[in-house]
Amino acid sequence: MTDGVPTWEEIARDHGRFLYAVAYRLAGNAEDAQDLVQDALLRIRRGLETYRPGSLQGWLARIVTNVFLDDVRRRRRRPTVALPPDHEHRLPPAAAADAASEALSEEVQRALDSLPPDFRVAVVLCDVADLGYDEIAGQLGVPVGTVRSRIHRGRRMLREMLSGAET
Repeated sequence: MTDGVPTWEEIARDHGRFLYAVAYRLAGNAEDAQDLVQDALLRIRRGLETYRPGSLQGWLARIVTNVFLDDVRRRRRRPTVALPPDHEHRLPPAAAADAASEALSEEVQRALDSLPPDFRVAVVLCDVADLGYDEIAGQLGVPVGTVRSRIHRGRRMLREMLSGAET
């Protein structure tokens, strides 16, 4: 680490689990999370030149979030065709998710996946990445009140979905 700026290798080694945990909660599955982490690591490599020491995890979470939001926008522009019903016979089974991704049940992850992206990002940055409201607001470029509202509404939607699933 030179002048408080970690090397790319140090970030990949020391913060890879954190990047994956945030990416998994945003993407909802291991394959997309791995893709997000790879894209984020490429952006991190390019961005280290301009990184100023501060909240490293906040900076990393912002990059993963931006990669996720870019992917959401790209998918909206180019919808994909659904797989045929017998796709499991054609594709190899997905690898098991990392231990960090298994901390929440599949039911909670499905509920998280169903949130609109703006709400999902706010909830994940707060509850998974453990960032403060001010930091989330700065990363997303929205007022703190908007962050509070998105987190509150996102959590309420999650509660409603999960309580409805239990009955």
